Amino acid sequence: MRSFTLLFFFVGAITLCQAQNNFQTFFEKGNGNQSVTYEETISFYRKLDANFKTIQMQEMGLTDSGEPLHIVIYNSDKSFDFAKISKSKTVLLINNGIHAGEPDGIDATMQLFRDIAVGKIIVPNNIVVVAIPVYNIGGSLNRNSTSRVNQNGPEDYGFRGNARNYDLNRDFIKSDTKNTRSFVEIFHSVKPAVFIDNHVSNGADYQYTLTYIMTEPKKLGSALGDFIKNDFTPDLLKKLKDKKIPATPYVNVWNGTPDQGFQQFFDSPRYATGYTSLFNCLGYVVETHMLKNYNDRVKVTYDFMVAAIETTAIKAISIKAKQLENEIQFQAGKRYTIQWKIDTTQVTPISFLGYEGNYKKSDVTTGERLFYDTKKPFDKKIPFLAEYKSVKEILIPRFYLIPKGQWPIIDLLKNNKVHYSQLPNDTIIEVESYKIADYQTSKNAYEGHYLHYNTKVTATTQKIAFKKGDYLVSTNQKGVKYLLETLEPEAIDSFFNWNFFDTILQQKEGYSSYVFEDLASDFLNKNPDLRLQLEEKKKNDPNFAKNPEAQLDWVYKNSPHYEKAHLQYPIYRVVK
Repeated sequence: MRSFTLLFFFVGAITLCQAQNNFQTFFEKGNGNQSVTYEETISFYRKLDANFKTIQMQEMGLTDSGEPLHIVIYNSDKSFDFAKISKSKTVLLINNGIHAGEPDGIDATMQLFRDIAVGKIIVPNNIVVVAIPVYNIGGSLNRNSTSRVNQNGPEDYGFRGNARNYDLNRDFIKSDTKNTRSFVEIFHSVKPAVFIDNHVSNGADYQYTLTYIMTEPKKLGSALGDFIKNDFTPDLLKKLKDKKIPATPYVNVWNGTPDQGFQQFFDSPRYATGYTSLFNCLGYVVETHMLKNYNDRVKVTYDFMVAAIETTAIKAISIKAKQLENEIQFQAGKRYTIQWKIDTTQVTPISFLGYEGNYKKSDVTTGERLFYDTKKPFDKKIPFLAEYKSVKEILIPRFYLIPKGQWPIIDLLKNNKVHYSQLPNDTIIEVESYKIADYQTSKNAYEGHYLHYNTKVTATTQKIAFKKGDYLVSTNQKGVKYLLETLEPEAIDSFFNWNFFDTILQQKEGYSSYVFEDLASDFLNKNPDLRLQLEEKKKNDPNFAKNPEAQLDWVYKNSPHYEKAHLQYPIYRVVK
């Protein structure tokens, strides 16, 4: 009997080895410093799809490159209908090559799916694994060996920008690219509970090959936030530690050295995990270290994904329970934070494996340059600022009212599976209305935009006439956080701050001074209280008193002739 068992074991091992050899990846066939091309990646997954009934590849929308996005699915039940899958199983979604010059995840995920298919990695039956093989296809097709000047391999790789030179990891709210719109379709189709976005870091030097960004817990919500911070992440990291893979939070250091400490990276909704967190999804960014060997970087990316699959399988029931609990927090009438700031009073000492950093005279410039001495490693406690605090809250309304003329906004809400109804008749509704009181605009272009920031609004309650067909959007839905982050102008990644409403910042009508002078005089004579306000302002504001143009403009803006649309935010809140 023992001989039969041993024979069975050896036959199984040989069969597994043969299966792996039959589906070797481009990376495995190379010298450890070579990454696969886009075409070879898709060809590899087609081969897996053709040979394993548990694997299926699907086309899921176009990208700016003209090529379609794909997803690859592993389901032990050999079923690939996500309407059914989401009812009984937990989905983990992996994204690769959002920055195509960071291909570690592309090569690691090919090995992962092959090993799952042949049975080397056992995925529990309650988990479905989905991967986007290459997200930034245009960048992947734009191969070179020079643009990642800070990166140690591979020999050739893609480019950070996509086919239209957008950084896709800044596009998740504004959705300027077809890539993003297709990703949104994928995300809402597969409904992942856990999301992994594979990257390579840039910045300081240290001993770690693997760092990670965990979705900021407070921003995720207290139920899921406490869970990812105190339960899911510690167990995931323990699995890595058992494999002798040390990991640390993403080293968010750009000026100075890590030994002085650093703070948790804030993944606002423009970023992949900031976006996925709006829909109660646990998110991780894998950031392998740019200066480590490519072979080692691919390995730890693989190991992180395996650990995440194992942890998700164990905690699947808890995740679903915490998601439901989390949704209860975001209801009409409750407070919601739209602006966060690092809490400098909350410092957590963490053990850190670094290298001594110093400065020496530059051989290139007249200044000094930073260098890390890899012969002087250290292991010591450093300060880590992991906590953010709320600095601006709003009251969650019952509804948002969006005039039907704002079709670009409606299109994005539809893309994000936001539910709505349309007014059946013309009607007057009491709403909370915003005027843009102040804002600043960046002087430099950023991802096709000149972003607004430090936006401030004033709110008034008004009865406003709305038209048949205008959109009534309830906040009582799973997309409530997406609505709040995009439709509240003061939120960091609001549609207003991303320039969707810049037309309201410009007056469309004006006046000729010599014509309006007579109208203004007549208007003030008929409104003596306003004339008193004008005189009071002249008395209290010396600059205003010396500026006749400003005085006439003040009268104009307080008259019926001033257009109502100027600085009027065209989306309204129903609070009562």
